[in-house]
Amino acid sequence: MSEQDPTVEQLAAIAAENEQTETETVNYKPPAVKTIQEIHDLDKNDESLQKYKKSLLGGDSGNVANPSVPNVEVTTLTLVCDTAPSPITIDLQGYFETLRDQSYILKEGVEYRIKITFKVNNEIVSGLKLIQETYRKGVKIDKSIYMLGSYGPRPEEYEFLTTVEEAPKGLLACGTYHIKSSFTDDDKHDHLSWEWVLSIKKDWTD
Repeated sequence: MSEQDPTVEQLAAIAAENEQTETETVNYKPPAVKTIQEIHDLDKNDESLQKYKKSLLGGDSGNVANPSVPNVEVTTLTLVCDTAPSPITIDLQGYFETLRDQSYILKEGVEYRIKITFKVNNEIVSGLKLIQETYRKGVKIDKSIYMLGSYGPRPEEYEFLTTVEEAPKGLLACGTYHIKSSFTDDDKHDHLSWEWVLSIKKDWTD
């Protein structure tokens, strides 16, 4: 069965079905920003709070900020799919100009999750979120917002996995999708923005 491109009207209908209200961001009020030392000094007699702060900040309160590196560094985005023949990983440490020329293949109808890997270097970052806008033939058909939460600095990378999603399926679903991704926080810092191409195919080897 040959691939059939949807019409602009069909894409507009898909976009209307996928339209989401962003109540989680409208009603969410970010907390006041505090330095690491201020957080360490809060409620020193509260044992449960101290355990929480240790999990967020790590055991070492003597972290020294390094202004020569970004506070947040996004390293990879991976489509985690058990049936994929090989890992579908996008290296986000430079060479963004090549992403538009490379198509990442996802078989129609498969279940997958998105894994984002990143580092926090200097200060706590509040309300990290991954935003993805999906376009087909120039029409925006979907927007997804993944709330990651707040993270403190540490030497190791963090990994965040989304819930399970299902790839589009059907004759009209197969084709090329252009995705605009951004990694931001409550203060609307754009830690990284990039564009990439996803191809939905009948099979992994098409």
